[in-house]
Amino acid sequence: MALQGPLIDFLPSLLEGAGVTLSVALASLAMAMTLGLMGAMAKLSKWRFARGLAYIYTTLIRGVPDLVLMLLIFYGGQVAVNTLATSLGHDEYIDINPYVAGVLTIGFIFGAYLTEAFRGAFLAVPPGQREAGLAFGLTPWQIAWRITLPQMFRHALPGLSNNWLVLIKSTAIVSVIGLSDLMTRGQQAAGSTREPFVFYLAVAMIYLLFTTASEFLFNWLEKRFSTGVRKSAL
Repeated sequence: MALQGPLIDFLPSLLEGAGVTLSVALASLAMAMTLGLMGAMAKLSKWRFARGLAYIYTTLIRGVPDLVLMLLIFYGGQVAVNTLATSLGHDEYIDINPYVAGVLTIGFIFGAYLTEAFRGAFLAVPPGQREAGLAFGLTPWQIAWRITLPQMFRHALPGLSNNWLVLIKSTAIVSVIGLSDLMTRGQQAAGSTREPFVFYLAVAMIYLLFTTASEFLFNWLEKRFSTGVRKSAL
């Protein structure tokens, strides 16, 4: 019972940090999905240059630890931006916003993973359906919007769900660059009260709440996009 006081006192701070964490995760997911779609289409492209560029992107990003990329983009990017600004005659020091750096890094990382998930999902759509769309006089854009993308998304949902669950947990690394997220608020509360177990457990429970709610959402989406689709017997 004695531990309830400190936890209740710091609960508003933890909830505010949770809001920052969720915001970073959603913004990163939007960027990752955009990069993933672009990367998947590049890998399936007839252009050798586009395929090569997408291959380099997925190979390098998936092979470098997330924390290293975070520090490289935040600190290395800051040095590069200020060096370029100085060469252009700008004297004031430019600080990179930790929120922007966190979103860019996490989105860039998971864009590589979603590239592979979306590539497999595109390949799972029978090519005969695209040919049928052309036979009916649909334009390539109409075929993509009405036939390919809805089916691709259904096939991509399991991979998208797994990557989202990993992504939302990976947001904890933004605490190393000074963003006041859930992890940072938990560390501050633990240091102030000398009750690390209580506050790190509270942080873990909030992350668990996010991931559990996400699983329910993705299960609903899977049922929604599988409506009318007959599942093969095992």
